[in-house]
Amino acid sequence: MKYKAKRKHSLQMGFGDQIKAYGRLHAQALFSSLGRLIRSPVTFSMTVAVLGLAITLAGGFYLLLANIQQLTGNLEASNQISIFLKPGITVDNGRKLADELASNPKVNNILFISKQQAMEEFKLYSGFGDAMDALTGNPLPNVIQVLPKDALTDDTLFKELVSELEQIPEVDFARVDMEWLKRLQAMIQLADRSVVILNSILALAIVFIAGNTIRLELQNRKEEVLIAKLVGATHGFIQRPFIYSGFWYGFIAGLSAWVLITVIVLLLQHPFEQLSELYDERLNVRYLNLKETLVLLITSSGLGMLGAWIVLHRQIQQLRPD
Repeated sequence: MKYKAKRKHSLQMGFGDQIKAYGRLHAQALFSSLGRLIRSPVTFSMTVAVLGLAITLAGGFYLLLANIQQLTGNLEASNQISIFLKPGITVDNGRKLADELASNPKVNNILFISKQQAMEEFKLYSGFGDAMDALTGNPLPNVIQVLPKDALTDDTLFKELVSELEQIPEVDFARVDMEWLKRLQAMIQLADRSVVILNSILALAIVFIAGNTIRLELQNRKEEVLIAKLVGATHGFIQRPFIYSGFWYGFIAGLSAWVLITVIVLLLQHPFEQLSELYDERLNVRYLNLKETLVLLITSSGLGMLGAWIVLHRQIQQLRPD
């Protein structure tokens, strides 16, 4: 029993030592590859600059769309449904109906405008105040403005809500510019899809650039690879430093891109704030948050490693000692 226990303990220690040795090999390959890249500063800097610009474009498109979409909250207000109540409906009954509509799960916000308020606004903004004073009565109806939920994204629910509101007995008719809403939805979907397509193309470009750079490095170290094969090194062992070179290219390029994106947003912050003021609301300019920054760095590093692996998987197999 004691012998079995000792043997089991030695096996566990052996496995732990193997893990540590494996980790040391990867750490050595990781930092040795960085040292090798730094020893060629011109080539390294040029490659990082090209990759960084591609990543900056991808991240910049994403962040630009995210900032512009902040304005959709204001645009959504212009998609509101105007409910015109029948002439016989009093202000109290109109307010009561507005309170009932506010509890509808499809409704985001309700605003009741009495005929007196509507007349005052019309006199103020129309320029026909004197002509309105000549009227003996107020021809304007009481109005309820309804701001629906998901007005910009769900056209079906929007139409269902309009139809539901028109069935209310107190409602004379409901009006909404459906064509304008559809155009706005189409523009937002087009912008989203364009960003996805452009970023996918840029991701492919990053893979190709990183892969070609690693291919050139492999050709420069051809003799070293052949000697490693002669002494029995596995393909995984030979590939490891090159894969980590792809990692460093992607990681440092992603870090450079983050700095560039931050500088660009800083330069655009004041014009964006001026634009937001035109919508009667001051919006805060969005920067890449911690999660988005991590995604940027992980993605750029992964693309660099992917480009290296694609090249190495075929090139190393083709290299054979004479």
